[in-house]
Amino acid sequence: MAILINIIIGLIVIGVTVIIQGYGTKFWLNHIENTYGKLSDEKFNKKSVKLLILTSFFLLLLHFVESGIWAITFYSLPGITEFETLEKATYFSLVTFTTLGYGEITISSTNRILAGFEAINGILLIGWSTAFMFSVVQYIWKREFKKEDQ
Repeated sequence: MAILINIIIGLIVIGVTVIIQGYGTKFWLNHIENTYGKLSDEKFNKKSVKLLILTSFFLLLLHFVESGIWAITFYSLPGITEFETLEKATYFSLVTFTTLGYGEITISSTNRILAGFEAINGILLIGWSTAFMFSVVQYIWKREFKKEDQ
């Protein structure tokens, strides 16, 4: 029964983080269109560099929030005793979300399956952000270099 509860918790947290990533992506797409719709004809100008930097920071913020949700989940579950502080849970969550997995902190309880769920979630969302970042680079490329192609 405990494994079923953990699967349900894992799927709920994954659902929440995917919703955050989806709305975050949509928000940033609208921001790009409204703010950067008219990039200069100048190649790789300051506005383009600013867009790339801000997009990177925005995506990092999204991942920190998503990882934080996992950290709060780990910290809040009564069956997980390894995290005396939220900081420790956050560290574990960041290492797990990025699939770095140092291993000096592990969950020994029946809730450890959640760490696997978070790793799968992290791979998915970081891949999503990588694809999104690539599309922003393509957007800049098309806007700035389209005149050469004509």
